[in-house]
Amino acid sequence: MKVIRTIIADDQPLFVEGLRSVFEEKFSEINVIASHRDGKALLKDVALEKPDLLILDLNLTQCDGLQVIKTLRSVSAKPNILVFSRYNDANIVKMAFRNGTDGYLLKKEKPEVLFGAIQAVLSGKTYVGAGVQIKSQQIKLSAGKMIPSQASFEDRFIRKYHLTKRELEVLNLITEAFSNKEIAKELFISDQTVSVHRKNIMRKLGVSNTAGLIKVAYNNSLV
Repeated sequence: MKVIRTIIADDQPLFVEGLRSVFEEKFSEINVIASHRDGKALLKDVALEKPDLLILDLNLTQCDGLQVIKTLRSVSAKPNILVFSRYNDANIVKMAFRNGTDGYLLKKEKPEVLFGAIQAVLSGKTYVGAGVQIKSQQIKLSAGKMIPSQASFEDRFIRKYHLTKRELEVLNLITEAFSNKEIAKELFISDQTVSVHRKNIMRKLGVSNTAGLIKVAYNNSLV
């Protein structure tokens, strides 16, 4: 039986301990060698330990799960990545796959389903769990009603959160999985300026990571 060297990344210690217990009791081939709630520390440990599998929540400190996935995409010894999250917005799911995850599973699933997802990604398959949204929901309108233009959505959004036009441009590029350097190149500004805009947007929207930004943008019909 091949041992699967595994790192768990999640901001809830009790959840991590629960997973450890499940693996020890039912799936002993999964050897949890480390756990992290800090994305930057996680990236350092992955480079050092070179695990076979990363079970990843998106809500991490310092560097969120979406950024972790994108960073690991270019690593030669990239682990198989399975997102195990409560987030189920279509745009977040699509960004996770665009950034390079191998699978996406919702936390409501049973241990046996999680183990099946792990086996799938370890065998080189792309895994999409039951109920995972990969298409944006369509708004149905009664006859004669018009769908508001994108511009009107943006104007309401700007007024609600007091965003500048530039901050909205940065936010839209973030939802397209652009890095700070890519945003800087696209908007002809410096990396440092992008970083300042990103921090200001997070502060105004009351979120702490990229997943939160995308969720707010999605809920306001910006993406």
